[in-house]
Amino acid sequence: MASKISVSPFWNLPISTQKTQISPLLHQFPSSSRFILSKLKSNSQRSIPVSATLTEESQTAHPPSSSLTSSKTVLVVGGSGGVGQIVVASLLNRNVKLRLILRDPEKATTLFGEQDDEKLQVWKGDTRSPTGIDPSVFEGVTHVICCTGTTAFPSRRWDGDNTPERVDWDGVRNLVSALPQSLKRIVLVSSIGVTKFNELPWSIMNLFGVLKYKKMGEDFVRNSGIPFTIIRAGRLTDGPYTSYDLNTLLQATAGERRAVLIGQGDKLVGEVSRLVVAEACIQALDIDFTEGQTYEINSIPGDGPGTDTLKWQELFRASHNN
Repeated sequence: MASKISVSPFWNLPISTQKTQISPLLHQFPSSSRFILSKLKSNSQRSIPVSATLTEESQTAHPPSSSLTSSKTVLVVGGSGGVGQIVVASLLNRNVKLRLILRDPEKATTLFGEQDDEKLQVWKGDTRSPTGIDPSVFEGVTHVICCTGTTAFPSRRWDGDNTPERVDWDGVRNLVSALPQSLKRIVLVSSIGVTKFNELPWSIMNLFGVLKYKKMGEDFVRNSGIPFTIIRAGRLTDGPYTSYDLNTLLQATAGERRAVLIGQGDKLVGEVSRLVVAEACIQALDIDFTEGQTYEINSIPGDGPGTDTLKWQELFRASHNN
């Protein structure tokens, strides 16, 4: 059941960038990996940059003290990971009611501090098991953001049966199968390149099946009958913000990489700030026309949309026309 608990966040360990046949691919891969396709060009990307600041002045280090201002109840799965931490911190700062599913619920306060049960409830659960989620956690939930993931190649992150197949396929399938059909939206964080896992150079990244399993997870979401948006991230930068508290998370910035590129058709190649991915997930929850859509997202040097919903709408909408 729900309780006030705390989290020491975690993320993938550094991975050697030895000059092997896979070195051109280092750092590109998604969600929890440290690989990048540094040599590939992106001149043909279907993408549109927008100007604005990433962090609004209103997003201070201290969440507003007023009561909840949103009618949403958002369940975040993977909330102790690099993207998930920022999603949770940003939603708390917006006074959105949250629930988390964590394998180790006692990790919670270190990162997010003591929160009233009205704002944040933490449940023990494991999406890798068909019976690993208490159905009660979904009561009253209106939206879900799933940002679970593991590394593309064997690493310590795989310890405890934490492979791509178990996390990106079994985990997503079990979660989505348990969701109520009344859900207003699920936002799934995936990866660029998932439609090309049998093609070079992506097939090298898929040696252990991570792109294939992410694509299988995407397809399961699409066929579930639940309103969805899929965000395919480039290589993740900024953070992870390990052992930081909520106030520190709220002060994090993407440095110079604030401009956002959004495309469709799995054509983008590049990297993206974790802060940008988190904000894209939050914005997609309430932008009607993103329902049923799949987007690729990168970030580049320059000013970006920040938390401005109108600018995010422009970015998402413009990607439909390219």
